[in-house]
Amino acid sequence: MIEQHHLNIKIVNQRQTKHGDFRRLPNGQFQITINNNLNPHQFLLTLVHEIAHHVTFQKYGRVQPHGKEWKRTFQHLMLPFLHPDIYPTEILTPLAHYLKNPKASTDSDVKLSLALKGNKAETGKSFIFEVPLDSIFLFKKKRYRRGSKRKTRYECLELSSGRIYLFNQNTEVTIYEKQ
Repeated sequence: MIEQHHLNIKIVNQRQTKHGDFRRLPNGQFQITINNNLNPHQFLLTLVHEIAHHVTFQKYGRVQPHGKEWKRTFQHLMLPFLHPDIYPTEILTPLAHYLKNPKASTDSDVKLSLALKGNKAETGKSFIFEVPLDSIFLFKKKRYRRGSKRKTRYECLELSSGRIYLFNQNTEVTIYEKQ
């Protein structure tokens, strides 16, 4: 697909808000960037996601970035990869469910996100759902107290401001231990 569509692929340092992106460069060429911290399953899914943006642009011109045209294109491009030789069963099932109506970010699908991470948080971190109620945790250098779960997200109190924030279930945080 990379050769077929004449894409420049660039591996970049981890970004907090996205796994990859697609853009047209000033010289008219197209570039996809992908974070360097992704495992092979996340990498492939992100690569196909971004190639779907390119194919959608070539076929339809400027449309909604994650609209119906992109969704159909992404689903079509992912079909050959929905195979147990490529994705293990523990990822394949949530991936197939996600692809019924793909969102802009795989992280918005908690089951898929956790499966892609092997249901393990980064070393030294915990998923927010693993943090006990009323415990203090760190996220982006700020301290929070974990509150109750709403429908899908956790209500957490940011201690210095007193403001309430909502955290996705798969957010990775560090449990706070006093020094």
